[in-house]
Amino acid sequence: MTLFEDLTPDQIWIGIGLIGQSMFFFRFLFQWLASERAGESVIPTAFWFFSIAGAIIVLAYAIYKSDPVFIIGQAMGLTIYSRNLFFIYRNHKATKVAVDDLQHGGSGD
Repeated sequence: MTLFEDLTPDQIWIGIGLIGQSMFFFRFLFQWLASERAGESVIPTAFWFFSIAGAIIVLAYAIYKSDPVFIIGQAMGLTIYSRNLFFIYRNHKATKVAVDDLQHGGSGD
């Protein structure tokens, strides 16, 4: 007999939903710790990764529960979190190219 043997599908999905919600807790924990360390309000990249993980997991739970309110909310959030990561990495890449050009005497064109 295993620990999970007697769980119903609904109980398993509640556990999955709680894991998703914990991802949202951890994003705020990371943001709080990063802000304390910096002495000002900052949003570290890990915040967005935890946001995406939480949104995907809670979206799966919402689909299982057939809850259109949560499905729409998590799908929209997932879009925004992904877009923010896109901006972070695009800007990081552009900054790296500009620094490399400056270091090597290029004009950036």
